[in-house]
Amino acid sequence: MSALSGSVSRGRRALGVCAVAMAALLGATSCGVAQGETSTILDADTLRIGVKANQPGLGLEVGEGRFEGFDVDVATYVAKELGFSEDDIEWQAVTSDQREKALVDGDVDMIAATYSITPTRKTEVTFAGAYYVAHQDVLVRADENAVDNVRDLKGRNLCQEAGSNSGARVRDGLGVAAKVTEAETYADCIKELAAGDTDAVSTDDLILAGFLGEDPDAFRFVNAPFTDENYGIGLAKGDLGGCEAANKAITKMYQDGTAADLLKKWFGKTDLNVRTSVPQFEGCS
Repeated sequence: MSALSGSVSRGRRALGVCAVAMAALLGATSCGVAQGETSTILDADTLRIGVKANQPGLGLEVGEGRFEGFDVDVATYVAKELGFSEDDIEWQAVTSDQREKALVDGDVDMIAATYSITPTRKTEVTFAGAYYVAHQDVLVRADENAVDNVRDLKGRNLCQEAGSNSGARVRDGLGVAAKVTEAETYADCIKELAAGDTDAVSTDDLILAGFLGEDPDAFRFVNAPFTDENYGIGLAKGDLGGCEAANKAITKMYQDGTAADLLKKWFGKTDLNVRTSVPQFEGCS
């Protein structure tokens, strides 16, 4: 089943007109998209975009079918540059462990959901971007004074969202013997942190900044980043045309100052040092 089945009516109509015209001249000969050619979001009439629903500052559901945050604004900007109005967009909530499946199964056409580009994910998804380079950091309770860097998590409980790679980067990548536990979402991890049921939450600094911005007196940034996380826009595997168009939109978003404005809008009240230059693209593949 195509990742854009149900949303390529414009392309099908174009093929229908073409087929009728060619049939009149050449019999039953068809024209247009060659058999086996990958569908692209550029042919769609509507766009289903997957975003997070419970990450303040990035993707937060604020009403039925309504979402807000940096990722939502980035996706809206890119969609507009691709020819879609806000009325053409259908927003859908996705969690970290649903992202690849949602694209592969055709449940969404695009994902902008703190979606780090990795070699493994690139086997199933085509990524545009990066549209932002985040850095993994650590959030602890405000009264926790014994954690100054990621190495201090040795022997401590560390919560991650199901489907995330953040715990593995600490435990396996850095060799820090933290006790990694999983919650359904990072919002649940933050609740556990506030309640004293876990010692720390480690993930991308934008995610942590969003939660910190909601309750700056309850938590503390360790401010010792240790990875680069290239946030990409996920598309159906093989949609190179859509990927290239999205990359042009991301470049324009930084050049016209929109990216800087959005980062200030969503994270300006935290002490997060944001990057406002165009990130290096991974290349469409």
